[in-house]
This record gives sequence, structure tokens and C-alpha cells, in this order.
Amino acid sequence: MALYGKLETDVEMKASAEKFHEIIHKTPHHLSNICPDKVKSCELYEGEWGKVGSILHWHYFFEGKPCVSKRVIEAVDEENNSLTWKEIEGDILKHFKSLRFIIQCTPKDKGSVAHITLDYEKLHEGIPDAHSFLQLCADTAKDIDAYLMGYNNGSRISAKA
Repeated sequence: MALYGKLETDVEMKASAEKFHEIIHKTPHHLSNICPDKVKSCELYEGEWGKVGSILHWHYFFEGKPCVSKRVIEAVDEENNSLTWKEIEGDILKHFKSLRFIIQCTPKDKGSVAHITLDYEKLHEGIPDAHSFLQLCADTAKDIDAYLMGYNNGSRISAKA
């Protein structure tokens, strides 16, 4: 079993790539309103919202448990709607030596596709791959899409993004 891993998934969305990118890049603190069952809060710990080098402090739920995280924004590509975060502190690092999230949203004829990549190094071979964490990211992307399209569990809501 390898210690290094890379997992990827695509999430088909009805929302535009630009709107999705804007939420995760510039206003991730709104995620607690968009998907409160997954994200309790996202606060600016250091720097400026959306700027490379800024650190965000997250309170989130993973596998039914409250967790914390500090992530630094490593890269932003506005033209390609891409954002890279690196985990620098928190509960997930009890299992992983390193974890990097790359989210790129590409426009399609109708809607967009969010491509989510997790690059990681496990602390030891007994740690399972990060499939459940990737699923959390994909489910969060689906919630953002529903919010941007004005739907929540199939019923129309007021989208404020």
C-alpha cells in the first residue's frame, strides 16, 4: 500500500464556473449558510479573503464528527477558475502527513464541471485512502450548485450569491 495518493472526481453542475469559483475563492465563509450540515464556519485567520498565502480556519463535520482545520491558499487562477488549498493544521492531519485540495471549475455549454483533486501523503500504511474526504468535497460542491441555482432539496430558495 502506497503512502502517497491522488484522488480525483468530477461534479456536474448547472451553475456557472465563475459563480462557483467566486464562492469557494472569495466567500467560503458563506458555506456555513449553504451547507450547515458540512461546514459550521470558515473564518479568516491571517491575510485577506481569496489572497494567496492567506490562512482560513474551518470548523466542519466529517463522518458525523466536528473537526477543525487550518488551510493556506497556495494558488489561485482566476482565468481557469482554479483554487489550491494546503492543509497546515487540524484533525485530518492525524491521518495524513500532507493534504492538498485543488478545485477547478470548467464551463460547459450548459453549466460547468467542478474537478476536485486531493493529493496526500498518509502517516502510515494502515490509513485508508481519502475517498470519504473526497466525497465530502464533492457533496459540498453539489450543495453550492444547488444554492447558486436557487434550489435546496428540490424546492426553490432565494440565492444570494
